[in-house]
Order: sequence, then structure tokens, then C-alpha cells
Amino acid sequence: MAGPRVRLVVTADDFGYCPRRDEGIVEAFLAGTVTSVSLLVNGAASASAAELARRHNIPTGLHANLSEGRPVGPARHGASSLVSPKGFFLGKMGFREAVAAGDVALPQVREELEAQLNCFLELLGKAPTHVDGHQHVHVLPGVCQVFAEALQAYGVRFTRLPLERGVGSCMWLEAAARAFACAVERDARAAVGPFSCHGLRWTDAFVGLSTCGRHMSAHCVLGALARVLEDIPTGRALTAELMAHPGYPSVPPEGGCGEGPDAFSCSWERLHELRVLTAPMLRARLAQDGVQLCALDELDSKRPEEEVPCDAMLEPFLEPSPP
Repeated sequence: MAGPRVRLVVTADDFGYCPRRDEGIVEAFLAGTVTSVSLLVNGAASASAAELARRHNIPTGLHANLSEGRPVGPARHGASSLVSPKGFFLGKMGFREAVAAGDVALPQVREELEAQLNCFLELLGKAPTHVDGHQHVHVLPGVCQVFAEALQAYGVRFTRLPLERGVGSCMWLEAAARAFACAVERDARAAVGPFSCHGLRWTDAFVGLSTCGRHMSAHCVLGALARVLEDIPTGRALTAELMAHPGYPSVPPEGGCGEGPDAFSCSWERLHELRVLTAPMLRARLAQDGVQLCALDELDSKRPEEEVPCDAMLEPFLEPSPP
């Protein structure tokens, strides 16, 4: 990869989802490739995951969850726009549809985010190194504003901007996955303003939508990094985040966030990611290309406008998504 050295954060999502997933995530961390984790505080194994994080000194952030399982805030005990009549979140697409229709009360979103932040503090005894969103709910319109306000109030500086440059041209992705990735990219573009206004920081580039599951390999990760970092104006070392979902597949009924594990967590693709991340080849290729692995809270703490271009500056080097 041409250009200056790159500092790469490799974040394993869904920590606390189930003990089998957590076992694999810890293996990837101890192997030196995963550098941070994002904890689901409403996950079935959140307490044991927090203990693993303390034992192994794993940099841990909050994986804010508004779409899967049971809430931990007031919505758990009564009627709420965030949950179905059965008391569960509305689902990956159901929550998005409700937000788009204006059926989600943003004050209730704020209450749930604060409850999850408080739960994290109780589990870990310290603030999260970062906060991102399970299934990228944190960049949805309206939600991103409330999310940014909550993080600022709790003194959290780092988040994820899941804007993967050129993901719309990744034709190896299935049509549905590519459409979802493009929607996430568009929402992430729009979230830049609210995130910046509330002092949040993130990496220069993001990878993970095009390298998830069966599509992860050392070759694909390096290619994706080259694509998302190409033409970004810089006079310094660039930063990037690789989102990953490694682990030993869940075996029902163990795991989940109150409804049992989903197909994503039970898939063999979780084991495939684990094998890629723990194999020496990926770390060797990254080192050869001048990529330094690090945790998110080890990155330079510059203001967002210094870290990521504003909307006007994004357009020259971000390819538009297909309709």
C-alpha cells in the first residue's frame, strides 16, 4: 500500500452475545490481531464477557443496541416505541422502518442509550473506550443526533463512522447485503455533522461491510484498506478501523440478547473470520504494507474537523453509491 503508514484498529463486535463467540474473540485478541471489542450489555453473556475484558485487559467499548433483544432501560418495563408488544426491540430492519416512518420517540432512544451506558459502567467499572452501534443503528437519521448528545454527556470521545468508500461497487456482495451497505454508507455521511458538532472522533476510514464473513481474507482486507484510503488528503499517518465478527458459532439456545442467537451468530462464517484473524498471514501482510495495529483510544485525539473532512470535502474522494 503506497503512502504513509496506516494505524489500524480491528474491532470485534458482539462481545457478550454468547460464551462461544466470546471465546473466539478473546483468542483473536490474544493472537494480536483484534485490538478492541464492542460489548453488548444486553447480551446473554455480558457479565462473563466483562470479566474476560478485565482479566485480559482488553480495550472495551459499548455496542449500543436498539434493534435486537430486550432493552435494559425503561422500555423493558412498559409500552415504548422501541419495542414490540412482546417487549423486544423491533429488529434490524424493523427499527429502521420505524425510524423512517417517524414512529420512534427520540427521547426514549436517549433513555435507552443512557441506560446502556450506565450498565456498561456497572459491568466494567469504567467508561467505554468508544461507543458504536449494533447493526449501525447509531447513524440513522435523528438517532445519530441523540447518540452524539448522549456520548458527549458521558465524556465518550470515540465512535465509529461506518462509511466504507466504494462499497457500492463491491459486486461480490449479495444484492441485499450490498443494498444494506450502501444505505449504511448514506446514513453515515449524514451523521458526520451531528457527530462533529458534539466533539466525537473517528478514524479516517472504515472497512468491514465488504469483508464480512465469507468475504474476509488477508487479500480482501488489504484490498479494502487500499480502496478506502486512496486519495484521502493527508500529511500524516492515516487511521482506519476494520469491523469484524469472529468467534465460535453460537449453538441454540445459548446466546443472544433475550431471544436466543440469530442466524448470523450461528453461521460458520463467524469461525471463518476467526481463522483469518488468528492466522499469521494477515498480520504479516499488514506489517509488510506498513500497517500498525492499535486500539481506538491509542489514536491521536484531534478534533473531528481535523480528522475527517466535512461534507463538502467528502465528495471529491468518496464514490457515490448506486441508487
